[in-house]
Amino acid sequence: MQGSRALAGIWMILAVPGALLPLAAFLPWLGIHGLDAPLFLTDLFVNPVSSFFALDVILSALTLTLFVIMQGRRDGVRPLWLPVAGTFLVGVSFGLPLFLALREIALLRRWS
Repeated sequence: MQGSRALAGIWMILAVPGALLPLAAFLPWLGIHGLDAPLFLTDLFVNPVSSFFALDVILSALTLTLFVIMQGRRDGVRPLWLPVAGTFLVGVSFGLPLFLALREIALLRRWS
């Protein structure tokens, strides 16, 4: 059980840069342009390289959402909405380690 507690801590630590780094890149754009969805999409798909990364992240977020819902229900993870919201508001780099931390916590509760 001690290893799982440590692992939950590691996942939470990894969630911090997973949230801060993408937000550090996005918040300046948001500060300049505000919630301009058409401009956001134009900038997101401005060239083939950015389109590659955008599509990869979008598909990864959808896949992670399905995984969080299915695996989270099976393992009794609560609250399930939190990693899903974190994924779509920040990114997979935040949502995945957050879910893994919550999953470890749920497994620890089940084992104790």
